Amino acid sequence: QVQLAESGGGLVQAGGSLRLSCRVSYSGYAMGWFRQAPGKEREFVAAISRSGANTAYADSVKDRFTISRDNAENRVYLQMNSLKPEDTAVYYCAGGVSLGAAARDLEYAYWGQGTQVTVSS
Repeated sequence: QVQLAESGGGLVQAGGSLRLSCRVSYSGYAMGWFRQAPGKEREFVAAISRSGANTAYADSVKDRFTISRDNAENRVYLQMNSLKPEDTAVYYCAGGVSLGAAARDLEYAYWGQGTQVTVSS
């Protein structure tokens, strides 16, 4: 069974940075980050292909967030800069068998438990 575990969330002031990490038991999947704010639906944040050659971002985080992976360490990262209060959410990493950097949550079969990110104004 594939296992994913996120870490690195916390409380940060607007304009600050956080780096999320996702440890995955198998590095052969395309990986994505999604988030869900209170009262809102889960939304796509960023994705990376199996090799790391292709990435995709939501418009709301483009140029502020960077997704990367280290297949030797079985980890995926989300570097978040210039954080805004509207970035506050529970962030989930997900793994799937897509060939590319998939933006739809239905393309991901495996999900972590999530890590809370809170950005204060």
